[in-house]
Amino acid sequence: MTILRTLILGLVLVFGGITASQAFAQGDPQIQTARSTGVIGERIDGYLGVVGSADAEIVRKVQDINNRRRALYERTAAETGTTVQQVARIAGEKQLAERVQPGEFYMDESGSWKRK
Repeated sequence: MTILRTLILGLVLVFGGITASQAFAQGDPQIQTARSTGVIGERIDGYLGVVGSADAEIVRKVQDINNRRRALYERTAAETGTTVQQVARIAGEKQLAERVQPGEFYMDESGSWKRK
């Protein structure tokens, strides 16, 4: 990926993409509780994940959020001439840096869940 494409992708994510993907989970008390209690966490690849096990309703909500994120990543990739995986990865890194609060879980490069 060229430096220009990386810059454009970063700007798109900063000014619209990530804000929208974070909004998918905002206001849902079940998701917020699952996040704060360590049932779900952010993955490095830009998606939410279930840390251990969760009830079917939480799993369904995580899948719904991930479907919405993927649609956003697809649109962003098409607009910036990059791949969905590149967009998702940059979004994941941004989510980990800005979204994950102390005590919440995130998945690192090796695929291991860690508590921030």
